[in-house]
Amino acid sequence: MGRKQSVTLYNILFPVWLLVWIPSPLWLLLVPLNFVIDYVVLYKSLPDDVERSKNFPDSVPRKAFCNTYAWKICAAGFAADFTGSLFLFAVFMITSSHKLDSLRPVSHGLGLNPFESFAALLIVVCSILLAAYCIYRFDSYLLKRAGLSEEQGRKSALWLAVVTAPYLFLLPSEILYRWM
Repeated sequence: MGRKQSVTLYNILFPVWLLVWIPSPLWLLLVPLNFVIDYVVLYKSLPDDVERSKNFPDSVPRKAFCNTYAWKICAAGFAADFTGSLFLFAVFMITSSHKLDSLRPVSHGLGLNPFESFAALLIVVCSILLAAYCIYRFDSYLLKRAGLSEEQGRKSALWLAVVTAPYLFLLPSEILYRWM
């Protein structure tokens, strides 16, 4: 007769940046909040009457423009955040799968607290910059297709990238686990 093996289940702790991937009730808060922030930043970055390019000669009030395009900007922001978290996930998997002792602090920093390791902090900042760059590129494309002049599209996309970058990637996950 074979010997029975015991199975031990441990709590699964995952980083805050991984929440972008997991559909949860938290999204009921995140999606509307993200939409409001994107709407406000888009609204503030546009002039009162949005001058459109020669392909779209008529100008429109910025509120009407924002009502039409803010949801697309919000979706593009989530796609960019997903890209940044995918980068973090890949680096986290690479660093945690190696047996090198020098990579343990990086892996731990990416998973729980990026401020514990300079390398982890640098990787998280790079992922935020990657997501901000994606926000800029996605929003530039959307705003150009919406008919904004190239200058105005770049200006608004830059504001959106700087203000709405996923700075929450820097939030140490261990803070949340202390409350639980």
